[in-house]
Amino acid sequence: MYRITQRVELNPTVTKLSIEAPLIAQKAQPGQFIIVRPLEDSERIPLTIAGYDRQAGTVDIIFQVVGDTTIELNALKVGDPVHDFVGPLGRPTETDGLKKVCVVGGGVGCAIALPIARKLHEEGCVVHSIIGFRTKDLLILEDDFAACSDELRVMTDDGSYGQKGVVTAALEELIAAGNQYDEVITIGPLIMMKFVVKTCQKYHIKSVVSMNPIMIDGTGMCGGCRLTVGGKLKFACVDGPDFDGDLVDFDEAMARGSMYRPFEARAREEACHLFQMEVK
Repeated sequence: MYRITQRVELNPTVTKLSIEAPLIAQKAQPGQFIIVRPLEDSERIPLTIAGYDRQAGTVDIIFQVVGDTTIELNALKVGDPVHDFVGPLGRPTETDGLKKVCVVGGGVGCAIALPIARKLHEEGCVVHSIIGFRTKDLLILEDDFAACSDELRVMTDDGSYGQKGVVTAALEELIAAGNQYDEVITIGPLIMMKFVVKTCQKYHIKSVVSMNPIMIDGTGMCGGCRLTVGGKLKFACVDGPDFDGDLVDFDEAMARGSMYRPFEARAREEACHLFQMEVK
Protein backbone atom coordinates (compact mmCIF):
# COMPACT_ATOMS: atom_id res chain seq x y z
CA MET A 1 0.00 0.00 0.00
CA TYR A 2 1.58 3.25 -1.17
CA ARG A 3 0.44 5.77 1.44
CA ILE A 4 0.96 9.52 1.30
CA THR A 5 3.14 10.57 4.24
CA GLN A 6 3.47 14.28 3.43
CA ARG A 7 1.65 16.80 1.27
CA VAL A 8 2.96 20.30 0.51
CA GLU A 9 1.47 22.90 -1.83
CA LEU A 10 4.50 24.56 -3.41
CA ASN A 11 2.38 27.13 -5.24
CA PRO A 12 -1.30 27.38 -6.27
CA THR A 13 -0.88 24.81 -9.07
CA VAL A 14 2.06 22.63 -7.96
CA THR A 15 1.96 20.02 -5.19
CA LYS A 16 4.62 17.82 -3.61
CA LEU A 17 3.72 14.39 -2.22
CA SER A 18 5.92 11.99 -0.28
CA ILE A 19 4.86 8.41 -0.90
CA GLU A 20 5.69 5.40 1.26
CA ALA A 21 7.45 3.08 -1.20
CA PRO A 22 10.51 1.49 0.47
CA LEU A 23 11.55 -0.81 -2.40
CA ILE A 24 11.47 2.04 -4.91
CA ALA A 25 13.26 4.38 -2.49
CA GLN A 26 16.14 1.90 -2.16
CA LYS A 27 16.82 1.87 -5.92
CA ALA A 28 15.72 5.33 -7.10
CA GLN A 29 18.26 7.60 -8.81
CA PRO A 30 18.03 11.19 -10.10
CA GLY A 31 16.55 11.35 -13.58
CA GLN A 32 14.34 8.28 -13.19
CA PHE A 33 10.55 8.33 -13.03
CA ILE A 34 7.58 6.40 -11.76
CA ILE A 35 4.16 5.59 -13.23
CA VAL A 36 1.38 6.56 -10.83
CA ARG A 37 -2.35 5.80 -10.85
CA PRO A 38 -4.13 7.65 -8.03
CA LEU A 39 -7.37 5.63 -8.13
CA GLU A 40 -8.31 2.23 -9.53
CA ASP A 41 -9.97 3.75 -12.60
CA SER A 42 -7.45 6.58 -13.12
CA GLU A 43 -5.21 6.94 -16.13
CA ARG A 44 -1.52 6.18 -15.70
CA ILE A 45 0.79 9.18 -15.70
CA PRO A 46 4.59 9.41 -15.55
CA LEU A 47 6.11 11.61 -12.86
CA THR A 48 9.83 12.08 -12.46
CA ILE A 49 11.25 11.24 -9.04
CA ALA A 50 11.81 14.57 -7.28
CA GLY A 51 13.58 13.08 -4.28
CA TYR A 52 13.86 10.03 -2.07
CA ASP A 53 14.70 9.08 1.49
CA ARG A 54 16.15 5.59 1.61
CA GLN A 55 16.06 5.48 5.41
CA ALA A 56 12.42 6.56 5.67
CA GLY A 57 11.46 4.51 2.60
CA THR A 58 9.72 7.40 0.86
CA VAL A 59 9.76 8.81 -2.66
CA ASP A 60 8.85 12.41 -3.52
CA ILE A 61 6.85 13.42 -6.56
CA ILE A 62 6.05 16.98 -7.64
CA PHE A 63 3.30 17.63 -10.14
CA GLN A 64 1.34 20.47 -11.70
CA VAL A 65 -2.44 20.23 -11.54
CA VAL A 66 -3.29 20.43 -15.23
CA GLY A 67 -5.55 17.52 -16.12
CA ASP A 68 -7.93 14.78 -15.03
CA THR A 69 -5.41 12.50 -13.30
CA THR A 70 -3.45 15.25 -11.54
CA ILE A 71 -6.74 16.67 -10.22
CA GLU A 72 -7.49 13.22 -8.74
CA LEU A 73 -3.98 12.94 -7.32
CA ASN A 74 -4.16 16.43 -5.84
CA ALA A 75 -7.42 15.58 -4.04
CA LEU A 76 -5.71 12.88 -1.94
CA LYS A 77 -4.73 13.65 1.65
CA VAL A 78 -1.98 12.50 4.02
CA GLY A 79 -2.70 8.89 4.96
CA ASP A 80 -4.53 8.12 1.72
CA PRO A 81 -3.03 5.49 -0.59
CA VAL A 82 -2.34 5.81 -4.30
CA HIS A 83 -3.53 2.77 -6.22
CA ASP A 84 -0.39 2.16 -8.30
CA PHE A 85 3.16 3.46 -7.88
CA VAL A 86 5.57 1.68 -10.24
CA GLY A 87 9.29 2.30 -10.61
CA PRO A 88 11.98 3.34 -10.73
CA LEU A 89 11.78 3.49 -14.51
CA GLY A 90 14.09 5.01 -17.13
CA ARG A 91 17.83 5.55 -17.07
CA PRO A 92 19.42 7.60 -14.28
CA THR A 93 21.17 10.83 -15.17
CA GLU A 94 24.88 10.19 -15.81
CA THR A 95 27.06 12.28 -13.49
CA ASP A 96 30.35 10.37 -13.33
CA GLY A 97 33.43 12.48 -14.00
CA LEU A 98 31.62 15.82 -14.16
CA LYS A 99 33.53 18.62 -12.43
CA LYS A 100 31.49 21.71 -13.30
CA VAL A 101 27.89 21.70 -14.51
CA CYS A 102 25.13 24.22 -15.08
CA VAL A 103 21.67 22.87 -14.28
CA VAL A 104 18.83 24.78 -15.97
CA GLY A 105 15.24 24.20 -14.87
CA GLY A 106 12.04 25.78 -16.10
CA GLY A 107 8.72 25.81 -14.23
CA VAL A 108 7.72 22.46 -12.78
CA GLY A 109 10.75 20.97 -14.59
CA CYS A 110 12.75 22.32 -11.63
CA ALA A 111 11.37 19.36 -9.66
CA ILE A 112 13.30 17.06 -12.01
CA ALA A 113 16.42 19.23 -12.03
CA LEU A 114 16.71 19.42 -8.22
CA PRO A 115 17.74 15.82 -7.43
CA ILE A 116 20.29 16.00 -10.26
CA ALA A 117 21.79 19.19 -8.81
CA ARG A 118 21.84 17.56 -5.36
CA LYS A 119 23.65 14.46 -6.59
CA LEU A 120 26.24 16.51 -8.46
CA HIS A 121 26.82 18.62 -5.36
CA GLU A 122 27.21 15.53 -3.16
CA GLU A 123 29.80 14.17 -5.61
CA GLY A 124 31.90 17.32 -5.29
CA CYS A 125 30.93 18.85 -8.62
CA VAL A 126 30.73 22.66 -8.90
CA VAL A 127 27.04 23.31 -9.56
CA HIS A 128 25.59 26.47 -11.05
CA SER A 129 21.80 26.45 -11.22
CA ILE A 130 19.38 28.58 -13.21
CA ILE A 131 15.67 28.29 -12.49
CA GLY A 132 13.05 30.16 -14.49
CA PHE A 133 9.34 30.90 -14.01
CA ARG A 134 6.73 33.06 -15.70
CA THR A 135 6.09 35.03 -12.51
CA LYS A 136 6.94 35.10 -8.78
CA ASP A 137 3.69 33.31 -7.87
CA LEU A 138 4.91 30.19 -9.70
CA LEU A 139 8.31 30.05 -7.99
CA ILE A 140 9.21 26.69 -6.40
CA LEU A 141 12.21 25.10 -4.67
CA GLU A 142 14.43 28.19 -4.48
CA ASP A 143 15.81 27.31 -1.04
CA ASP A 144 16.44 23.71 -2.08
CA PHE A 145 18.46 24.79 -5.11
CA ALA A 146 20.37 27.36 -3.05
CA ALA A 147 21.44 24.58 -0.65
CA CYS A 148 23.09 22.51 -3.40
CA SER A 149 24.34 25.20 -5.80
CA ASP A 150 27.59 27.14 -5.78
CA GLU A 151 25.74 29.83 -7.70
CA LEU A 152 22.00 30.26 -8.26
CA ARG A 153 20.18 32.51 -10.71
CA VAL A 154 16.40 32.93 -10.44
CA MET A 155 14.67 34.29 -13.55
CA THR A 156 11.10 35.45 -14.08
CA ASP A 157 9.59 36.46 -17.41
CA ASP A 158 7.87 39.51 -15.92
CA GLY A 159 10.63 40.56 -13.53
CA SER A 160 8.41 40.10 -10.46
CA TYR A 161 11.22 38.21 -8.70
CA GLY A 162 14.93 37.61 -9.23
CA GLN A 163 16.23 38.74 -12.58
CA LYS A 164 13.89 39.62 -15.44
CA GLY A 165 14.34 37.52 -18.54
CA VAL A 166 14.63 33.98 -19.83
CA VAL A 167 17.00 31.28 -18.58
CA THR A 168 19.21 31.49 -21.67
CA ALA A 169 20.07 35.10 -20.79
CA ALA A 170 21.44 33.97 -17.43
CA LEU A 171 23.27 31.05 -19.08
CA GLU A 172 24.98 33.41 -21.53
CA GLU A 173 25.97 35.73 -18.67
CA LEU A 174 27.59 32.86 -16.77
CA ILE A 175 29.45 31.66 -19.85
CA ALA A 176 30.57 35.22 -20.66
CA ALA A 177 31.94 35.48 -17.11
CA GLY A 178 34.41 32.73 -17.98
CA ASN A 179 32.66 29.65 -16.62
CA GLN A 180 33.63 26.54 -18.53
CA TYR A 181 31.06 23.79 -18.07
CA ASP A 182 31.54 20.10 -18.74
CA GLU A 183 27.81 19.93 -19.42
CA VAL A 184 24.63 21.93 -19.24
CA ILE A 185 21.71 19.79 -18.03
CA THR A 186 18.30 21.26 -18.77
CA ILE A 187 14.75 20.24 -17.88
CA GLY A 188 11.59 22.18 -18.63
CA PRO A 189 9.24 23.10 -21.47
CA LEU A 190 10.35 21.85 -24.87
CA ILE A 191 10.75 25.34 -26.31
CA MET A 192 12.97 26.33 -23.37
CA MET A 193 15.17 23.26 -23.74
CA LYS A 194 15.46 23.85 -27.49
CA PHE A 195 16.89 27.31 -26.96
CA VAL A 196 19.16 26.21 -24.11
CA VAL A 197 20.60 23.65 -26.53
CA LYS A 198 21.04 26.33 -29.21
CA THR A 199 22.87 28.53 -26.69
CA CYS A 200 25.17 25.64 -25.77
CA GLN A 201 25.88 24.93 -29.43
CA LYS A 202 27.00 28.52 -29.91
CA TYR A 203 29.67 28.02 -27.24
CA HIS A 204 30.47 24.37 -28.08
CA ILE A 205 29.20 23.07 -24.75
CA LYS A 206 27.60 19.64 -24.41
CA SER A 207 23.93 19.73 -23.42
CA VAL A 208 21.74 17.03 -21.91
CA VAL A 209 17.94 17.31 -21.99
CA SER A 210 15.24 15.40 -20.11
CA MET A 211 12.38 14.49 -22.43
CA ASN A 212 8.94 13.85 -20.95
CA PRO A 213 6.46 13.13 -23.76
CA ILE A 214 3.15 11.30 -23.45
CA MET A 215 3.63 7.86 -21.85
CA ILE A 216 1.21 5.07 -21.04
CA ASP A 217 2.97 1.93 -19.84
CA GLY A 218 6.54 3.18 -19.26
CA THR A 219 8.13 0.05 -20.74
CA GLY A 220 8.39 0.94 -24.45
CA MET A 221 5.43 -1.24 -25.46
CA CYS A 222 2.91 1.51 -26.32
CA GLY A 223 5.23 3.69 -28.39
CA GLY A 224 3.55 6.88 -27.22
CA CYS A 225 6.81 8.43 -26.03
CA ARG A 226 8.72 7.98 -29.29
CA LEU A 227 11.22 10.61 -30.31
CA THR A 228 13.69 11.15 -33.11
CA VAL A 229 17.20 11.39 -31.69
CA GLY A 230 20.15 11.54 -34.06
CA GLY A 231 17.85 10.49 -36.90
CA LYS A 232 16.85 7.30 -35.07
CA LEU A 233 13.67 6.27 -33.30
CA LYS A 234 14.00 6.31 -29.52
CA PHE A 235 11.57 5.79 -26.64
CA ALA A 236 11.88 8.23 -23.74
CA CYS A 237 10.72 5.67 -21.18
CA VAL A 238 13.46 3.08 -21.84
CA ASP A 239 16.15 4.92 -23.83
CA GLY A 240 15.86 8.10 -21.75
CA PRO A 241 14.51 10.31 -20.42
CA ASP A 242 17.95 11.98 -20.81
CA PHE A 243 19.31 12.55 -24.30
CA ASP A 244 22.11 14.50 -25.98
CA GLY A 245 20.48 17.85 -26.71
CA ASP A 246 22.30 18.24 -30.02
CA LEU A 247 20.59 15.12 -31.39
CA VAL A 248 16.95 15.67 -30.37
CA ASP A 249 14.42 16.73 -33.03
CA PHE A 250 12.61 19.33 -30.92
CA ASP A 251 10.32 20.52 -33.71
CA GLU A 252 8.92 17.02 -34.18
CA ALA A 253 8.53 16.56 -30.41
CA MET A 254 6.65 19.85 -30.07
CA ALA A 255 4.38 19.05 -33.02
CA ARG A 256 3.51 15.64 -31.55
CA GLY A 257 2.88 17.11 -28.10
CA SER A 258 0.51 19.76 -29.44
CA MET A 259 -1.69 17.07 -31.01
CA TYR A 260 -3.06 16.15 -27.59
CA ARG A 261 -3.91 19.62 -26.30
CA PRO A 262 -7.60 19.64 -27.35
CA PHE A 263 -8.13 16.23 -25.70
CA GLU A 264 -6.31 17.34 -22.54
CA ALA A 265 -8.39 20.53 -22.33
CA ARG A 266 -11.65 18.58 -22.70
CA ALA A 267 -10.61 16.02 -20.09
CA ARG A 268 -9.63 18.80 -17.69
CA GLU A 269 -13.00 20.53 -18.08
CA GLU A 270 -14.88 17.27 -17.51
CA ALA A 271 -12.78 16.43 -14.45
CA CYS A 272 -13.29 19.87 -12.93
CA HIS A 273 -17.04 19.62 -13.51
CA LEU A 274 -17.25 16.19 -11.87
CA PHE A 275 -15.09 17.31 -8.94
CA GLN A 276 -17.30 20.34 -8.34
CA MET A 277 -20.40 18.13 -8.38
CA GLU A 278 -18.82 15.77 -5.81
CA VAL A 279 -17.90 18.68 -3.53
CA LYS A 280 -21.51 19.98 -3.63
